[in-house]
Amino acid sequence: MNITKTEKVTKLFAIVFAASLLAGACSNSQSTNSDDASDQTETPTDDSTTESNTSEKVTLTLLAYDSFTPSPNIFDDFTTQTGIAVEVILGGDAGELVTKAGLTSGNPEADVLWGVDNTMLSRALSTDIFTSYATKNLADLDESARKLLPNNEATPVDTGDVCINYDVNWFKQRNLAPPLTLRALTSSNYANLLVVPSPVNSSPGLAFMLATIAEFGQDGWDEYWKSLKQNGALIVSDWTTAYYTEFSGSSGKGDRPIVVSYGSSPPAEMIFANPRPATAPTAVAALTCFRQVEFAGILRGTKHEREAQLLIDYLTDIKFQEDLTLTLFVYPANTKAKLPDDFVKYSLRPESPLQLDPDLISRNLLFWLDEFTNIVLR
Repeated sequence: MNITKTEKVTKLFAIVFAASLLAGACSNSQSTNSDDASDQTETPTDDSTTESNTSEKVTLTLLAYDSFTPSPNIFDDFTTQTGIAVEVILGGDAGELVTKAGLTSGNPEADVLWGVDNTMLSRALSTDIFTSYATKNLADLDESARKLLPNNEATPVDTGDVCINYDVNWFKQRNLAPPLTLRALTSSNYANLLVVPSPVNSSPGLAFMLATIAEFGQDGWDEYWKSLKQNGALIVSDWTTAYYTEFSGSSGKGDRPIVVSYGSSPPAEMIFANPRPATAPTAVAALTCFRQVEFAGILRGTKHEREAQLLIDYLTDIKFQEDLTLTLFVYPANTKAKLPDDFVKYSLRPESPLQLDPDLISRNLLFWLDEFTNIVLR
């Protein structure tokens, strides 16, 4: 990796983050009173749906990260039901979305934002980018995900896990046991075998760094990364490069059989394979997983708040939620959504994933990223 470029990215991250906090502070001073807040959390009635059909045609803008790829025409039913069109705009990775939304807080470029996860949640809330809303589907959503935002500033839409994935055949051919814990990755048995997307640029890379902090603590994670570096871990700019270029178990056929990816990567390998293999070519080390929760929220200042509430309802309803599993390869937040058999068969859902409090992440993230840069990239 280009070290100079990474240092600039880290500094830019800090500058933009500080600017977004300042924007949030300014917007807070102009925020509406508690009566307005109670209106914002009101669930739309059937009258609101009728009103959307009879009023002037509205097009909502949904801002999402680049890998937001639901089924084509998935919003057609929503438009038929409400008369509201949906335009999807892709705006980079999750970090870029939060930064842009923070800088335009109160005067948003879109109506609804999809893709803020728990690693960036407190940062998003600190800049006051969302208008609270309790969806009609709230009671059906994953309880642990709901607890992250008890005031409904945003709504959980899916969950997933970032985990160590490994090339099953590579280890089988060498009669070598795969690494099943984070600590195992520092063993000489796995020297020069691991590839990791950088936490500076990548959401799964950031989740993996946070997993190591959750596992080894704030006093021990830095020494762990020194050991990973000494053991030949390769750091690349993004997940796509890590998984599809450097990893040996996917289409890129690289020379590294261990990669940071998702607990749902094995079913993707099976479902998209042609011909389909008898067993999944990749597997997940369950004890290495960090739980991610993604949220969608109404952007404060939208001119179409009532219509945006209807879209949040649709995003958390059964039809859309069941579409996510084999398009984004995530678990739906709606607990009533059914999971496809292949997804259940080949994915791994850890019983006790690693987690960190979002407030702790918010307070320390810039420091942790600086530490990572100093330890690994210099």
